[in-house]
Amino acid sequence: MSMDNLEKQLICPICLEMFTKPVVILPCQHNLCRKCANDIFQASNPYLPTRAGSLTSGGRFRCPSCRHEVVLDRHGVYGLQRNLLVENIIDMFKQESSSSKPAPERKEEMPMCDVHEEEKINIYCVTHGVPTCSMCKVFGAHKDCEVAPISSIYQTKKTELSDGIAMMVGNNDRMQGIISQLEEACRAIEENGRRQKTVVCEKFDQLYTILEEKKRQMSQKVTAEQEEKVNYIRGLTKKYGDHLEESCKIVEQGIQTMEEPEMALFLQNTKPLLKKIADASSTAHLDKVERGYENMDHYNIEFKKEGRALRSIDFIQDEEDEEEDDVDGEAAAEEGDGAQTVSGGSAVTVASVQPPAPQQTNSSPSSAKSAAST
Repeated sequence: MSMDNLEKQLICPICLEMFTKPVVILPCQHNLCRKCANDIFQASNPYLPTRAGSLTSGGRFRCPSCRHEVVLDRHGVYGLQRNLLVENIIDMFKQESSSSKPAPERKEEMPMCDVHEEEKINIYCVTHGVPTCSMCKVFGAHKDCEVAPISSIYQTKKTELSDGIAMMVGNNDRMQGIISQLEEACRAIEENGRRQKTVVCEKFDQLYTILEEKKRQMSQKVTAEQEEKVNYIRGLTKKYGDHLEESCKIVEQGIQTMEEPEMALFLQNTKPLLKKIADASSTAHLDKVERGYENMDHYNIEFKKEGRALRSIDFIQDEEDEEEDDVDGEAAAEEGDGAQTVSGGSAVTVASVQPPAPQQTNSSPSSAKSAAST
């Protein structure tokens, strides 16, 4: 039998630790620590009369391994037979273990149970996911629950936390890359906006006196979209930055928890920390910017047609009849941009020039904001 298998045979079913001297053997041939047997006996016989610290009559309790009823005399647990063979095996096992393994570092005192103040927290309730004591398993709130040694759960949860931290570090690196891309997109939008406004101004300088108001309107339109896009990108950058900052705090907290030497304290802090890691690992609530969102090339401007119209403006000929003058006047009034001046008794008509509206594309801030996160 290997040392590990031997050690499992020497574990008390109550405290889940190696039997503590003196070991008692029950009539059903199962073994218990004397302290654990006494705890079960007292819990099963809370109203048994005592005198000067000793029992005045016998009592009974059930074996935790096979549920066999154990009947005690007036000596109580101390009347049970000691298992000297198991005691000798435990001594030999401890000597063998101490000679083959380096002396363990001194650990901090284990935390005590809140319900049973004299009991150490030495087992883990798998059903409720909390560390507890052996008395809670036998008589307390966890008597019907599945339990396991705290050391095995400690290793499992520590591995789970380590994997969670590694995943968070990878997510943080990806988010940092996204933030860099967002900052580059913001700079591209600002540069494209400045370039497009320059093109708009150059085009409108050719028609400055007539189209000054139109130039102002179109410039405002470009600026409005630029500001809307920049504000959206900056807001999204702030969201990713806040998420990254929170993730870094969780990673730091996880690293500090990994350094906790006490298993029970570690497990008490692991459950909420793993919940935070799971919540922070998801970026589904953060929008993604669709490809080409920073583009503003849809503000194309071409004034060839309007230039030809301006070059065709001329005086009204004197031989034209008044009816034609009225038709021209009505057309100018309907277009709204036409004007008539009188110079030297002659009517001069300024051709109406209406630049076409800038070509619209689907790359609008609202469409990008509603893009599904991928």
